[in-house]
Amino acid sequence: MSDPVYHLALPAERASCAVFSSPHSGRDYRAAFPTPPRLSLEQLRSSEDAFVDEIFADAPAFGAPLLAARMPRACVDLNRAPDDLDPALIHGAVRRFLNPRIAAGLGVIPRVVAEGRPIVEGKLPLAEAQRRLAAYYHPYHARLRGLVDESRARFGVAILYDCHSMPRDALASAPTVRGRRPNVVLGDRFGAACDRWLIDAATDIFAAAGFVVARNAPFAGGHITQTYGRPAAGVQALQIEIDRGLYMDEARVEKLGCFGELRALVAGAAAELARIGPRPAAIAAE
Repeated sequence: MSDPVYHLALPAERASCAVFSSPHSGRDYRAAFPTPPRLSLEQLRSSEDAFVDEIFADAPAFGAPLLAARMPRACVDLNRAPDDLDPALIHGAVRRFLNPRIAAGLGVIPRVVAEGRPIVEGKLPLAEAQRRLAAYYHPYHARLRGLVDESRARFGVAILYDCHSMPRDALASAPTVRGRRPNVVLGDRFGAACDRWLIDAATDIFAAAGFVVARNAPFAGGHITQTYGRPAAGVQALQIEIDRGLYMDEARVEKLGCFGELRALVAGAAAELARIGPRPAAIAAE
C-alpha cells in the first residue's frame, strides 16, 4: 500500500504484535524538492537511512507490518517532535527552550545534512514548514499510531521496532563491547521506552546473528521511541541502529556486494523479533 507519504507493507495475516517502522529511508527527492536545493543528490542522501526499508522488507512475511517513509529526512524529519521548529531556518518560529538538535540544525524541518551542510539558502516561510507537517509528518504518524493501536487491541500489547542506520564515524567514540566496536545499537531511552525483557531478548537475537550489540550509546532513541514507548500502557518501543558501513558505501550511497548477506542476517533477526510476544506472567510458588 503506497501513497505520497509512505509505503505500507502488510502481512497476509497479522500474526505478530510487532510493528516495524523506517522513518528515515524515504528517497523521493523529486517530490520533496520540486525546486532543486543547493546540495547535490549525494549530499542530500547523506542524512538518509538508505536501504533500511529494504533491509527489513521481510517483516510482513513474519506476520508484522512495515511502514516506510517516502519523503526524505532532508525534507521533514519524522523522528522529531512537530514543534521542533528551527528559528534559524523558519521565519516566525519561536525559540521556546534550549534544544541541542535544533541548535545543530536538525529540527523537524532540517536546516543541514551531514557535516553541517545547509540544505537551502536563506530562510523558509512558516507556511512552508506547516505545509510539510500537514502533508507528510502528521499522516505518517497517524498511520503509525493506527498500526500500534491495532496490535495492542488484537494482542494485548504492541512492540514497535523503530529501524535506523548510523554512520560508521558515529561509532568512533562508542563504548566497546568486550573490546569490539558495536555495529548494532539498541535504544530504549534508558529503560523508559520498553521493559528490560524486550531489550534483553533483542540483544540476544542480534548477537546470535553475529552482530556486536550495544545499548543506548551513542543512540538511546529519538522522538518516536520516546513518544510511543509506554510499557505500562501496553506499548513497547525499541530503536534499532545498524552500522551503514556493513552494507553500503556511505560516500556514494551505494550498496556493497555483501548487501544481500547482511539483509539475510537482519531478516533472520527480524523473524525472531516478530515472534516476541507479551512477557509470560510469573507463576507464583505454592
